[in-house]
Amino acid sequence: MRKPRDFDSELKALADKAKALRERRVRQLGELVSATGADTLDADILAGALLHAATVKDAATKEGWRKAGAAFFLGKGGEPASGPSGQQSGTLPLGGGAASA
Repeated sequence: MRKPRDFDSELKALADKAKALRERRVRQLGELVSATGADTLDADILAGALLHAATVKDAATKEGWRKAGAAFFLGKGGEPASGPSGQQSGTLPLGGGAASA
């Protein structure tokens, strides 16, 4: 005869695993912020930059950010990549763009 499954304990185990994964992701994002030096920025500036990055549609800009990020993780970071418009990738225009107050 087959042993009945304990769905409640399986569900609790899955919920615990999901919670641990979320906590790990938050911790890793915090470590990334610190490693890049972005922890020196005000929370408002960091949030604005992240919101801008999340809404950018320009593929060339995203590719520049991707290359700079890959170089950072390969230990070649420190020098920001230049975007197609001549401004540094990952930075807002001098006026602050839509994120300025």
